[in-house]
Amino acid sequence: MTAIRWSAAVVALGSVVFASEAAAQCRPPASSHEARLLAFYEAPIVFSMAAAPERLAFGDVRIGGEAIPVPSPNRALQHPNYCYENTTNNTKLAPVFGRPRLAIGLPAGFTAEASYLPNVTVASAQASLVSLALARTQALPFLAGHVMLTLRADRTSGHVRGPITCPRTSLQTTDANVPCYGDAPSRDTFQPNSYGFEGALGVRSRDSRFAAYAGSGVRSLRPRFQAGFTDALGNVDRTTIDVDLVRGAVFAGATARLRDRIAVSAQLYVVPADVTTMRIGAQYALR
Repeated sequence: MTAIRWSAAVVALGSVVFASEAAAQCRPPASSHEARLLAFYEAPIVFSMAAAPERLAFGDVRIGGEAIPVPSPNRALQHPNYCYENTTNNTKLAPVFGRPRLAIGLPAGFTAEASYLPNVTVASAQASLVSLALARTQALPFLAGHVMLTLRADRTSGHVRGPITCPRTSLQTTDANVPCYGDAPSRDTFQPNSYGFEGALGVRSRDSRFAAYAGSGVRSLRPRFQAGFTDALGNVDRTTIDVDLVRGAVFAGATARLRDRIAVSAQLYVVPADVTTMRIGAQYALR
């Protein structure tokens, strides 16, 4: 009986130690695959400016949306090398990221911008995100006032959930010592928290139907990741990964006004340290 109790105590102690490890907090260095992968997927989500600089009159309202194709990272980044080993992350939860956008003209050339995604599900990703920005645009005394300067600050927070650490294709039930031992995909959470500052110069045609612009900015990234996998033995992995990074970005794009109230835009957004993405958007002027 004593041996049975001793064995039970060892198993219980092992379970406690395992649970402690599974709920660990990992802070990988900036050079790790984990940190670089989180930064990679921050880029499509950042609330960068969506169109050429435009000074809105007080009370003007623009509604619209944008779509950003989600790129694929280098295959090496899909294999963690610091917080996890011998695993492959699912880095293609959805082929495209999209969101609505709202801009309201304020006094003195300021513009308030906002976007909200209320638990929208696309493919394997469920996103709930809120973004806010404050910008100021003014005309410069060049080319008869057809050169515009915008200075802008923005903030994004929220979460994206999906099977990242253990998608269905990685599940296995043959070896409990190998990752993803179970029959249910993980439900992991990625929190793409960031805030940034950027500036852009735009040049409009004389009839204001077309504008081209280019700019740059700096961004503070605070992505957070939490695993959410329950294996076939009932053990739950709640490991968190915290990363603090600073990234520079450059971008260029163009806006074409199709009608008096409708405009379309395209932008190339480059984070030299991580990724190049494209943004495609449209706007409708309510007034």
